[in-house]
Amino acid sequence: MNKLQLTEAVAAKAGISKKAAAEAVSAVLDVIADALAAGDDIKITGFGSFEVKAREARVGRNPKTGEPVQIPASKYVSFSAGSVLKDKVN
Repeated sequence: MNKLQLTEAVAAKAGISKKAAAEAVSAVLDVIADALAAGDDIKITGFGSFEVKAREARVGRNPKTGEPVQIPASKYVSFSAGSVLKDKVN
């Protein structure tokens, strides 16, 4: 499902216009992204939680030449599904 399909599904489920649903979906995604960029965790009871985690710097290998390559430290977003979501999927 892409963002357009999500917007259409929200509009149908909530009984609102596609324009209003698109604004709501965009606003929710923006708020989540802004909170994660600020280092905050997002916990939605029954759905799951988003958390920013850190990867340490490490040495990798160039697959073509086999030379060592320094990979810098970075951050990434982790999602853990909540029990209600896990039950729905299973």
